[in-house]
Amino acid sequence: MSNIVAIVGRPNVGKSTFFNRLIQRREAIVDAVSGVTRDRHYGKSDWNGKEFSLIDTGGYVKGSDDIFEAEIDKQVELAIDEADAIIFMVDVESGVTGMDEDVAKLLRKVDKPVFLVVNKVDNGKRAEDAVEFYSLGLGEYFTIASINGSGTGDLLDALVEALPEKTEEEAAAEKDELPRFAVVGRPNAGKSSFINALIGEDRYIVTDIAGTTRDSIDTKYNRFGFEFNLVDTAGIRKKSKVKEDLEFYSVMRSVRAIEHCDVCLLVLDATRGFDGQVQNIFWLAERNRKGIVILVNKWDLIEKDTKTTKQFEAYIREQISPFTDVPIVFISVLNKQRIYKAIETAVEVYQNRTKRIKTSELNDVMLPIIENYPPPAYKAKYVKIKYVMQLPTPQPQFAFFCNLPQYIKEPYKRFLENKLREKFNFHGVPVSVYMRKK
Repeated sequence: MSNIVAIVGRPNVGKSTFFNRLIQRREAIVDAVSGVTRDRHYGKSDWNGKEFSLIDTGGYVKGSDDIFEAEIDKQVELAIDEADAIIFMVDVESGVTGMDEDVAKLLRKVDKPVFLVVNKVDNGKRAEDAVEFYSLGLGEYFTIASINGSGTGDLLDALVEALPEKTEEEAAAEKDELPRFAVVGRPNAGKSSFINALIGEDRYIVTDIAGTTRDSIDTKYNRFGFEFNLVDTAGIRKKSKVKEDLEFYSVMRSVRAIEHCDVCLLVLDATRGFDGQVQNIFWLAERNRKGIVILVNKWDLIEKDTKTTKQFEAYIREQISPFTDVPIVFISVLNKQRIYKAIETAVEVYQNRTKRIKTSELNDVMLPIIENYPPPAYKAKYVKIKYVMQLPTPQPQFAFFCNLPQYIKEPYKRFLENKLREKFNFHGVPVSVYMRKK
């Protein structure tokens, strides 16, 4: 279970540069996943063997300066609610500003680790100038230059030291936990209503004001002889704090739920389509390698002709390519149409995600395919794949052992992934293919 660290501060202090530095260091090694990362404001990082999720709140603020102030307050409040630790970034060049003081005022009341980070300190003179940030009343500060990374090591040492450890109970609970299905999506898509319809009781208050559920709530559920936890991610919070269009809100809410689930049921409102925010949540689930089922809700409100479903489905698959092997179920929570079909599909996806394939069977199926379609030669060198095995990870990952792994390019890896999907059915599950030196 990884902790969440939020980076807050006013615009242009260097939050994104710092964020990219932390993420890329790791993505370059770990996250060579097919398809570009669509959402630049969320990523995973680790330091001294401790993994954490990083959220750059700056990427979510859009609008003019006067809107900024209100938005930034909201984001800081959200970050305070959701994150396990907060990095508050300020800029030595501009000194303490009124907006910095506003943010500091919110952060002084917080019972979580807050790290005041003075950016753009790249010489001795600037290090002296940083002293004025003591006036923010947040105690000690760290000086860094996110452009070249100086000072980040000390900050990260202190950060991972302060992140809460997993308690023994949590660790034990994780071991014998039931499968978790998280119901995610943007506000007002019908997530709580979907869960109510399944459970047949109004466990959640359902209103059509966005954001009336606070904290994810787990419900044990048994269907088709299969027991699992349903996690609702909507969350009750003070109405004043939520602006319906606050994209950051949905993403922040979904991060935790997605990280700790096995399958994501992504509910979208058919009348709004598969918009940018829904796509963000989709790619978040894909990058965390979770099973995914897309539920198109309010289908009863769409004017239909014979082709409507097919066209809508084709449009979604176009948006999510190259990972198109995902089930799409058209539902109407109001009329209880196909809601059990949705759960049945999620159970299948869960089973696909936890599937183990015998090494002998894997080689019997894959090696002849590779022999018929070998990887293209590179610089007159021939790549020979000798052996394949599934790695012992919670989701499907496969290692192909060969003589020259560095010469196998993305298109061929995608070919192998597609063949694995075709032969072994990994419908709804991201599959990772790694090349290893034999």
